[in-house]
Amino acid sequence: MSHDFSTLLRDFQGHLEPALLEWLRERRKRTAAYAGRAVELTDCLEDLISAGGKRLRPALVHFGFLAAGGEDTHRALPLAMATELLHTYLLIHDDIMDHAETRRGLPAAHGRFRDAHQASGWRGDSADYGVSMAILAGDLAHSFALDLFHSTQAPAAHSEALRTAFFTMCQEVIDGQFLEMHQGLERDPTASDLEGVLRLKSGLYSVERPLQLGAILAGAEGDLLDSLSTYGRATGEAFQLQDDLLGIFGDASATGKPVGGDLREGKFTFLIHFALQATGTKDRRRLRNALGDKDAPEAEVAAVCELIRGSGAEDRVRQMISERSDTARKALEGLDIDPVGRTFLSGLIDYLTQRRS
Repeated sequence: MSHDFSTLLRDFQGHLEPALLEWLRERRKRTAAYAGRAVELTDCLEDLISAGGKRLRPALVHFGFLAAGGEDTHRALPLAMATELLHTYLLIHDDIMDHAETRRGLPAAHGRFRDAHQASGWRGDSADYGVSMAILAGDLAHSFALDLFHSTQAPAAHSEALRTAFFTMCQEVIDGQFLEMHQGLERDPTASDLEGVLRLKSGLYSVERPLQLGAILAGAEGDLLDSLSTYGRATGEAFQLQDDLLGIFGDASATGKPVGGDLREGKFTFLIHFALQATGTKDRRRLRNALGDKDAPEAEVAAVCELIRGSGAEDRVRQMISERSDTARKALEGLDIDPVGRTFLSGLIDYLTQRRS
C-alpha cells in the first residue's frame, strides 16, 4: 500500500465519512420516533457532510493517534467524528455571521431553511426563520460532537488531559471568532491583535488541538506532546495565512468564493495590515473604503486586490508562511514517531501551504 500523504488522507476520508453518516442516520431514526419533522435538522447536517470537506481535523486526530504509538484506530474514530461535527457546527454559525449564501456548493444552512419557508408560503419572516433553524442545526451538531466525545474510550490516566484539550479547543475557537469579528469593526488592529486571532482560530483549532487529542488518546505526554504541539501550531498558522491569500487572490473556480471575497466581507488580515502600512494616503483610503463593502463593483474589488499585491503585502505573508513551515519541519525532526504518522504530518505541511482551494 502506498503511504504518500494524498493516499493516506483519501483512505482516511473513505473510512470516516461512511461511519459518520451512519451515526447520523441512527440519530435521525431516534429523532423521527419522538419529534417527527425535527429530523430536518439532522438532514441538514447529513447533506452538508455528504457535500464534501477535507476532513483535516479528524484526520489529525487519527494520524496523531498513530504517530504517538496508538494501534487500535477504532478507539480514535468517535473522537475524530466529534471534531468533524464540532467543525460543522462552527461552519453553520460562521455562515450566518458572514452572511454567506453557499457552503460546499449547497445553500448555506440559513439559506436552505429560508428557501423552504418561502416555498411553503408560511407566515412570518423567511430570513428570520432561516437563521433560527440554522442556529438550531449548528447547536445540534455541537450536541452530537459532545455525545461522540464522551463516548471516546480514553485510558483513565489520560482522560482528564483529553477532556481539558477538547473543551479548551471549543472555547479557544469561539474566543478567536469574537476577536476576529471585532477586528473587522476596528480601523487598525495591531500585529499583536492579528497574531492572537491567528493563534486561536487557526494554530490551535485547525491543527494543534486535533493533533493533541489523537496523541493524548494514544498516551503521549511530555516532550513528544510538546513537539507535536509546536508542529501543530506552526502548521495551523501557515494554513490560515495561505487561506488569507486565497481569500484575496484565489481562483474562484477552485476556492468556490468570488475573487476578493475576504475584502467584501471586511476581514482584516495580515494582508490588509501590511498593505495599509506600505501604501500612501490615497491608496489607504481606497483600501479602507473597499474593505467590508459588499456592494463594491467587481472592477473596484479587482483593482484593490492588485493594489494589495503591489504593496508587497503578499510577499510578506508568504514569508510568514515559509517561517512557520520551517518551524513545523524542525519540530518533526528527530521525533521517534510512527512512520505512517510522520508521512502524513510531513506531507500536511506542503498540502496546507501550497493548496489552491
